[in-house]
Amino acid sequence: MKAKYFFQLVALSALWGASFMLTRIAAPALGPNLAAALRMLLATVMLSLIMWKLKTPWPWRHWKELILLGLLAVAGPHTLYARSSLQLPAGYGSLLTVTSVMFGAFASALMKEEHLTAPKVLGSLLGLAGAALLVRLGPVEPTLPLVVAAITCMAGAAISGISTPFLKRAIARMEPLQITAGMHATAVLLMVPGAVYDLPRAHFEWHALAAVAVTGIVTSGLAYWMYMRIMRHVPPMAALSSTFMSTGFGVLWAVLLLSEPTGLAMAMGGALILLACLLVMGLNPLQWRLQGLLEKL
Repeated sequence: MKAKYFFQLVALSALWGASFMLTRIAAPALGPNLAAALRMLLATVMLSLIMWKLKTPWPWRHWKELILLGLLAVAGPHTLYARSSLQLPAGYGSLLTVTSVMFGAFASALMKEEHLTAPKVLGSLLGLAGAALLVRLGPVEPTLPLVVAAITCMAGAAISGISTPFLKRAIARMEPLQITAGMHATAVLLMVPGAVYDLPRAHFEWHALAAVAVTGIVTSGLAYWMYMRIMRHVPPMAALSSTFMSTGFGVLWAVLLLSEPTGLAMAMGGALILLACLLVMGLNPLQWRLQGLLEKL
């Protein structure tokens, strides 16, 4: 992989890593449902402009599939992420959302898209242990609202992971840009009732609106366009490395910009989650080390 694509992946991960932090800024003021819906609306507008510029047609004949994808990949996860951000520190949220990789592996195995191996099962157990360690022993006191928020966040990650095999099958019938724009558009429709419910209590403060604008236009709209351009030039596994880098950036931004506390237990829990996802994805660090030693011999 060329160096320029690696640095583009790092930049993309830095953008995506800021998503949970920005959601934590927007959700308390606007309400979690309205904040998530506005984000998806702005993303839809941005993706629509990209499609118009590239003369890409809308895949209207796949509307039923797009509704399912909009629910599983966009509306469900982001609504739950926004709700969990009311109690869950941004650093915690960034670490817990990466567990979507584990749920995706199980969903793919059930749908015969992937084989479930012993390392992947071990990785799933390590991921759950890491999440428990993160909530129970982290720098924030493990109150009942915090635990509920962590479970809510992981539920969003589970829904997002379950969408993986459905997205993989959809790619055979639609272009990736068509899928993304279509499922964001249907997600907006699905999120309207929740947004209307939050509207009377919403406080349209400038910092909350700015956070929503960045998440919608940049981290959901432009960032996905950037990701699609990178995918043309790098292997799929290289592109997936952004999943792990974005988690690290999420914790970094939360500590640097929101002054969230950190500690040894948080680092240990995060390390277990990342190791778990590496194993689930079939990326065995121990195997890499053994292969390196064998090559030297």
